[in-house]
Amino acid sequence: MATASAAAANLYLRLPSTLPCTVSFPTRLSRIPRAPPRRLRTAASRTLAPPATSEVPEAEELRLEAESALEWDGVCARLADFAATAAGRAACGEGRVPVGRSREESERLLEQTAAASLLTAPLDFGGVGDVSAVVAAAARGRLLAVREICGVGRSLRAARGVFDQVKRLAEEMPADGRYSSLLDILQGCDFLTELVKMIEFCLDSNLSMVLDRASERLGAIRKERKMNVEMLESLLRDTSVKIFQAGGVDSPVVTKRRSRMCVGVKASHKHLVPGGIVLSSSGSGVTYFMEPRDAVKLNNTEVKLSGDERAEELAVLGLLTSRIAESRMKIRHLMGKILELDLACARGSYALWINGVRPAFSDRDSSSESDPSGAYSVFIEGIQHPLLLEQSLGTVEELSTEATEVGKEQLSEDHPVPSMPVPLDMHVKNNTRIVVISGPNTGGKTATMKTLGLASLMSKAGMFFPAKGRPRLPWFDQVLADIGDHQSLENSLSTFSGNISRLRKIAQVVSTDSLVLIDEIGSGTDPSEGVSLSTSILKYLASRLNLAVVTTHYADLSRLKAVDDRFENAAMEFCLKTLKPTYRVLWGSTGNSNALSIAKSIGFDQKVLDRAQEWVEKLLPDKQKERQGLLYGSLLDERNLLESQANEVASVLSEVEDLYNEVHLFTVIICFDISTFVILVLSVETSLDNNLILKIRLEADELDSRVAALKAKESQKVQQELKSVKSQMDLLIKNFEVQLKNSKLEQYNSIMRKAESATASLAAAHQPTEFAVSDDENKSSYVPQIGDKVYVEGLGGGSMATVVEILSEDGSCMVQYGKIKVRAKNNKMKLAQRDTKETSASSSAQGKVRFTSAL
Repeated sequence: MATASAAAANLYLRLPSTLPCTVSFPTRLSRIPRAPPRRLRTAASRTLAPPATSEVPEAEELRLEAESALEWDGVCARLADFAATAAGRAACGEGRVPVGRSREESERLLEQTAAASLLTAPLDFGGVGDVSAVVAAAARGRLLAVREICGVGRSLRAARGVFDQVKRLAEEMPADGRYSSLLDILQGCDFLTELVKMIEFCLDSNLSMVLDRASERLGAIRKERKMNVEMLESLLRDTSVKIFQAGGVDSPVVTKRRSRMCVGVKASHKHLVPGGIVLSSSGSGVTYFMEPRDAVKLNNTEVKLSGDERAEELAVLGLLTSRIAESRMKIRHLMGKILELDLACARGSYALWINGVRPAFSDRDSSSESDPSGAYSVFIEGIQHPLLLEQSLGTVEELSTEATEVGKEQLSEDHPVPSMPVPLDMHVKNNTRIVVISGPNTGGKTATMKTLGLASLMSKAGMFFPAKGRPRLPWFDQVLADIGDHQSLENSLSTFSGNISRLRKIAQVVSTDSLVLIDEIGSGTDPSEGVSLSTSILKYLASRLNLAVVTTHYADLSRLKAVDDRFENAAMEFCLKTLKPTYRVLWGSTGNSNALSIAKSIGFDQKVLDRAQEWVEKLLPDKQKERQGLLYGSLLDERNLLESQANEVASVLSEVEDLYNEVHLFTVIICFDISTFVILVLSVETSLDNNLILKIRLEADELDSRVAALKAKESQKVQQELKSVKSQMDLLIKNFEVQLKNSKLEQYNSIMRKAESATASLAAAHQPTEFAVSDDENKSSYVPQIGDKVYVEGLGGGSMATVVEILSEDGSCMVQYGKIKVRAKNNKMKLAQRDTKETSASSSAQGKVRFTSAL
């Protein structure tokens, strides 16, 4: 054995010219490269694993529970019937159907399904096996058997065959590119052609053996062993015939005992085999199995060559195993892509079977006049629950097969075809966040909700569902559901506690792209508290999710639409004539429970029903009072809201008024400073030369135009701010009127009209008044006198100043505005009121004296 192991260290393989002709084998099998000691995951598990890496445990738990409640595993199990590979059937059976983690990925899956549904013939996946376990074993360092290695090679070659099929189909129809999405799945994959050729050259998959051509030494050993066996068999055959002729055995016997060839002889005639070795005897001890002396050397050679041959075979298998282990990542990737293609074809076949249509993902802002359905985030017409439809399709298929045997007419009489599920229409507007479905028990509320949830999961997974036209619905990152009774004696949870606990978890993990389904919200407790809690929960969720669909028997929840446009109502239709539900959805309507009608339809005692009707009539006034109380409370809340908004408007007006006063005061101060500067210039005028005096006078004259420009700019700014505030007030008032449009409380309208009138008057009072005074008109018509009340341009049109001093005859005087005195020209003033008691002459003279003394 040591010689065989040493020989295996330098082994030569007779391989095709395309393969390396010289290969070095490991001297010991334990030296096969081992993978790091970590948990291995197959390509299928990486492809199909749910997006749990970024999910918290509660989110993952809620996702799995929602899928269970929506019977997602039932759809996956049906999809498994259309899978062609063992890995595809296992993935579907275990619910590991790939679901898009993003909208783009889901659209890619839908595109693959659409292409697969157009295949004229199914792809041939024959020969593709699930080699994930074999590859994992090779990576762990286990020596693979011939059958396992051949299985890997067969799967790799079959994968290349599938790619060639898709490529041929794509080349036949290059114009429309209908199969490009399927071709992209396998495009760029490494099909490990060299490894496949090596496996097929070294192993015989039919006989599960290593071929002689695998290595030169193996061929030589087997050739030598064959010659040795032939000589050994010839020797033993001649010896056995002689023993038979001598009567030492009933018939010639050549067999093997203890891995050595020998002959059979009676115990009483063992002397016929002189020098022979007894290897064993029969159970009765009558016959000995003896190795002749001449056969010992040949047997020793046979044992040695057999060991050498086995060592060479193990070396070949070890080499192939190491090659598979080295290529494990490529093999897993390739098998994962084959699985993806198989599932795409399965989705296409499933879509054809249920006559499904391709859904489209909608956006909240995708409304357009050309497409009326764009105003709806969910627009699905004629959808049927896939699992209910599958039952009908399966029965129809069986009946059609049986019809060929017994006749269609007799079949229709003896085996009536079951009715198909009722198609549902789902129309949810873009601004809707909560849909409240009401109606009778067994009316289809929960089935409708489940249908929408299942359609959302199917669209994310790239599956078509049975509907009409081109259905549209949002892409939901999560589908969360609170359906069923979550009562738990082990965790001391009642029905109500279990449901509330589930809602708490949902509220923690929900996102703005999530779909939430809640069945019988707020049930299991006092109705009044249940309604209050349900209302609070739904209003909380309305701003934190994409869409929520809830079912309820509480009529008060259906009234939330009147006060919140994010809510929408829907009702399950109930036929009062037949006392049976029609399972159709009436959008925008509210439904009744019809409990008494349903009880009557199932044959309940009429006396009990009559007594129940009496109780309903007695409780009706109390219910009306309760509703009036709720309405009154709602109106009080609205009044408080309006009052707070009115206070906010008053605060804004006050701030604007303060701002205007500050700007006005700032302008007056600027004018005062400029006038002071002019007086200072006049006081030093005599000490300057003529050129400097002329320059100062020119700059002083320009100050008036600068002051006017500055005051015009500030006035324009204040007007703009007032205009903006007024527009904001108009918008607030308009919103108030819209909110109170449906209310009949006249006092609210009266308050709003008064508030609007007061606001308009405040704005008018603080609106700057501009007036223009003609210079010629003032020069000819107005001569200022001390004590006159005048309007001065630039000081604010609504404020008057008093003339206190006449400065010169050229038309300027000193006016007092509050505690501030400024100089102004006559042509910039307009007479408002004249005090006739004072004499203008003395005042004028006094002004001249003061002016002269100042100079």
